[in-house]
Amino acid sequence: MSGASVRNLILSEIPDQEYNLIRPHLDPITTKEYQSIHEPGDKLEYAYFPNRGMVCVVAETGDGKTLEVGLVTRAGFAGESLAVGQDWCPYRLITQPAIEGLRIRAEALLKDLPEAPDLRLRLARYVKFQSLRTSQIAVCNRFHEIEQRLARWLLMSQDRVGSPILPFTHEFLSSMLGTGRASVTVAAGVLQKSGLIRYQHGAVKVLNRKGLEESVCECYEAIKQFEAAGF
Repeated sequence: MSGASVRNLILSEIPDQEYNLIRPHLDPITTKEYQSIHEPGDKLEYAYFPNRGMVCVVAETGDGKTLEVGLVTRAGFAGESLAVGQDWCPYRLITQPAIEGLRIRAEALLKDLPEAPDLRLRLARYVKFQSLRTSQIAVCNRFHEIEQRLARWLLMSQDRVGSPILPFTHEFLSSMLGTGRASVTVAAGVLQKSGLIRYQHGAVKVLNRKGLEESVCECYEAIKQFEAAGF
């Protein structure tokens, strides 16, 4: 695909013929930080293809507890159900950091997919990757300590954001990790005392990437292997 302004890896790697098929339906989008672009159970109106930033896929229980079950950056797309012909999503989609990219209406994507086999395959492979990733996160949340889980989330976020400064508050991190803010504060304090991170002005700065990798559980490496396998 020849569009120089498109940095999303799915859209940039499909054949020109397929990109030209969907291009008339693609609209630019720029969000704010912590903006919800989809609410749980609502009909999916769009699929989102970030060029930069990150979409957090968040599950919420009846009593208001939350847990991150997916992260989407320019390597993928948000609105996975559309890849299998469904326009319903039970999760909230929150942009943090704010995203800039492209979106396409659900009905337009579903109409064009039968004529875009390469795009259809790439979307399906990304859905498979997210499924494997979610399963690994479930293992991590069940068996590993909060310090390890926080280290994993920070490393994964840095990989996707591409910066050592991550604009995450303790409150936001607690909602992503499915635990109380006090637990995140304690865990962040442990990592900070070890010289691995520093919390500053509503953001976390990674000071020692290698040390953080040494402190993380095996789930981080497992998810990286899923990505390297081409999902």
